[in-house]
This record gives sequence, C-alpha cells and structure tokens, in this order.
Amino acid sequence: MKNLIRSSCLVGLLCTSALVASSQVPILESYPSATPTIYLDFDGQTVSGTSWNVSGPIYCGASGLSAAQMTEVFNRVSEDYRPFTVNITTDSTKYWSAPANKRMRVVITVTSDWYGSAGGVAFVNSFTWGDNTPCFVFSALLGYNTKNISEASSHEAGHTLGLRHQSVYNSSCVKTSEYNSGIGTGEISWAPIMGVGYSRNLTTWYNGPNSISCSTIQKDLDVITSAANGITYRSDFSSNAFNTAVNETFSNDQFTANSILVKNTYQNYFKITVPSLKLFQLSAVPFNVGSGNAGANLDLKVSLYDHSQALLNTYTSSSTLNVLIDTTLSTGTYYFKVEGTGNTYAPNYAIQGSYSVQGELVESPLPLHKLELKGTFNNDNHILNWTLLADETLTRQVIERSTDGKNFSELTQPANSDRSYTYRPVDTKAALYRVYAEFDNGGHYYSNIVAIKPSVNNARPKLLNNLITNEVITVTSPSAFDYSLFDLNGKVLSKGRLESGMNTINTNGMITGIYLIRFIDGDQQWTEKLVKQ
Repeated sequence: MKNLIRSSCLVGLLCTSALVASSQVPILESYPSATPTIYLDFDGQTVSGTSWNVSGPIYCGASGLSAAQMTEVFNRVSEDYRPFTVNITTDSTKYWSAPANKRMRVVITVTSDWYGSAGGVAFVNSFTWGDNTPCFVFSALLGYNTKNISEASSHEAGHTLGLRHQSVYNSSCVKTSEYNSGIGTGEISWAPIMGVGYSRNLTTWYNGPNSISCSTIQKDLDVITSAANGITYRSDFSSNAFNTAVNETFSNDQFTANSILVKNTYQNYFKITVPSLKLFQLSAVPFNVGSGNAGANLDLKVSLYDHSQALLNTYTSSSTLNVLIDTTLSTGTYYFKVEGTGNTYAPNYAIQGSYSVQGELVESPLPLHKLELKGTFNNDNHILNWTLLADETLTRQVIERSTDGKNFSELTQPANSDRSYTYRPVDTKAALYRVYAEFDNGGHYYSNIVAIKPSVNNARPKLLNNLITNEVITVTSPSAFDYSLFDLNGKVLSKGRLESGMNTINTNGMITGIYLIRFIDGDQQWTEKLVKQ
C-alpha cells in the first residue's frame, strides 16, 4: 500500500508573490562513492507515469533560487544526512546511475497549484519503489527561504525513507500537534527534522512518538538505516581512544582538522605536542552555512587531558554550538577529545555530524605576572617605586622619562635588584615615567605610566579591574577626563570622555593581549595597563 504524507509549512507566514528566475544549477555531491542517492532537482521536471499522475503529467517549474541559494540548500540537506552512506547530489546523472530502488528525486519547484498549500509532499517508503516516484518541495510557498526549503527537503526525503511525522501528545495520549515544533530560542534552539523546524536553529533526527499514536515510538536513525533502504552508517573518521589518538602537528604554530561524529556515542581523540610554554587556543566548530552556526547538526563538547590522560578541563557553551579553548600550556604532550552533546533544548539522540577544529599556539600574553610603577612627589623629589614579578630572569631594566607622553628617553638603568629610584628634576614641569624590563627569554615589557608634578591633584580616574574578562572596561572618575585606549604599538583603538562617576568603555573587536589606557586632564596624564583575556 502506498501512503501519502502531506507536510505543512505554515504558508500563511511564508508566502510571497515574487517570481524569481532560477540560475544554472551547481553540480554538487556529498558522498560520491555511496550507492543510495537523493537528488535535489532545482531546474524543473515533468513528472509522468508515477503514483502522482492520476490526472495526467505534472509540469514543474524550476526552483526560483540563485546558485548560491541552491548551494546552501545542498549543504544543509547534506549535513542532515552526513552520517549515512547516501549521496546528496544536484547532478541528475548520479540519480540515473543509482539503482532504481535506491534513489529519490526531490523536486524543488515553484509549481504547487496542482496540490495545494503545503510546503511539500511525499509518499512514505517510496525511496525503494523503483518507479521514479519523486517527492516535492514548493519553494514559492516557502518564500524562497533557504532554511525552510532545506528543512522541507530533508523532511520529505525522510518520508520516502519510511519516516512519519514526529508528533506531540498530552498526558492522556491525545495528539495536540501533528508536528513537533521543538523548543527554545537562539542558536541552541531545537526541533526534530520530522516535525517542523522552520523557527529553530538546530534540527536533528529524533526518537519520539510519531503521528500514528503516542505509544508508537519512531527511532528515526533505525528507520533511515533499515536494510530495505540499503543505507548504513559511514565508517568512523577518527580515533575513539587515547592509544589511537590522531597526532596533529603544528605548522607555524597552527593546525586544522576535519572529522565526522557518525553516531552520538562516538568520540574523536587528538594528540598534540607543545614545545614550550604557550597559550593554546582551539576553536571547534560544527559544519554550518553561516553566522550563528546555521545549519549545524552538532552541539560540541571538548575535553583537554595531560600526557598521563588525566582530565584538565571540559569546555562547552550554554548558548552556542561551537567551543573555544583559551588556556596556557607548558611543554609536553596533551590530548583533546571532541564529542557531541545535548543541551538545554536538544536531546543527545542524533547529535551527530561533521565539524572542524583549528588549533594555535601563541606567546602567552601573561609571562610577566606583574610590572607596576608608582610615583610620588616629596620636597621637590620625584620618588619612583615598582613591583616586578616574573618567572623569567630579569636581564635589564630602564627608567624612562617623558614630558609629552609620546617621546620617552632613558633616565637611568637601575641594578636588576633595585625596585626604587629617587631624583630631583632641574625643571618643575610635569614628568611621565615608565619602567622598561628585559628578560632572558627575549621578552621585553613596559610598566604602566605615572605622572608626577608638584602639587599634583591625586583625584583621578581609576580602573575597577585591569583584567578584562568580558567586553567592557569599567572606570570610576572623580570628574570629566579625556581618555585614549591604545595597543602596545601605539595604535589608538578608541577615544572618549569620562563623566563623573561610573563609566564603561566597550572592547568589542579587541583580541586577547595587553593594552594601555591614558587619562588626560589638561597637562596631567595617567596611563594604566590592561589585560584582555
């Protein structure tokens, strides 16, 4: 018996009267060596001689999508089917070369008047019928929206593989919705592919009650990989244990790797060697088609281990699907494990798909723990005291002086053990001072800048914290002061004016590192050091 499944698309919100001319179809395929094939047909099709043709041939116009839109739809659908041995393609020759009972044509078309107002339609199990019966996705009714067309394409192809709708029932087993619309907002919002996921970012296969009854639990993955469909899981792409961890070699202090988590129970292990004390930065990103990890099927978790395989830390994000590591590592061997994970909204079932990792070693921004200079005025003397804390050995330190805040010159070279210096200038101008320090590892750093002037007004702006852990600098100011924020190369990043009281300065776009902020009041200046993590 052939079962017809109609898929709703909330067309009342999505319809458009615009007609868009289709571009040339890009030739794409996701898994060329796979035999089972799903063909995304964008360029129009005359359907005849199938179960759809009770009233004669159906003349389907092209999709109305641009080449870029077709590519996005292809990429989104390919990721939905990435774990399986099925080739998603836009090439009709691949469809015709596949066995008749192991292929499906998804006709993505503007033509829908022959059927109605649904976003798509398919016959259940038609993938194996062997008579070229296609399924349909109606691009115009879906507003030419690539996200929605992709969702409908994966959904309708899923029907042809034997899947029914994932539905919602109340505690009395009464169906409250034919389509499970998921839950949540933002990047980690989730819905099942066989429900309706137009308004959710993360859509996956699901294990839940289908449209037949609340007690009929449909395990989507088992249905897709049934013997009748001839589809299995892909071979594992990476190591699943410490002793077979993939060794990633740094080139110019960087490496990249790509892999697939074929099942939600799989874990990929990688091994790295850090040659010296460095800041290790790792970005693990699920496959996506744009900002906010659009089109991803994975929420990632990364665990970091030392050479003895002892866990150092686990990294996840409560609001994004990607993971960032930013930590200092000493010389040695380390491992990291990449796996999928459920989140506040998404179940762990079918959290699977492809991802990439990019690692980088950079000089630690904090090899120097503290270099802080203080200055006072007493009986015409300028008194300087500083604190210097570092792991490395100090080889040279210089006190530098300036009267304009731009041009500094050497005043004296104290002994490496000295932490104070007093002298009486020949003039009475305000003077600015800083300490320059060199270390045996080649590192060199400047302290903060202090200004000393007779009868200097000590009421000045103060940083609430010189360690920036979010995106703002917080400053308390006794009155109005000008400020300039710049990097260690002297490049001015922002300027502004502080008001009396609490002020915040945005640091969006600033990378991890050391920065300087200068407060200015007439001919008086104070400069403080900041560290952004």
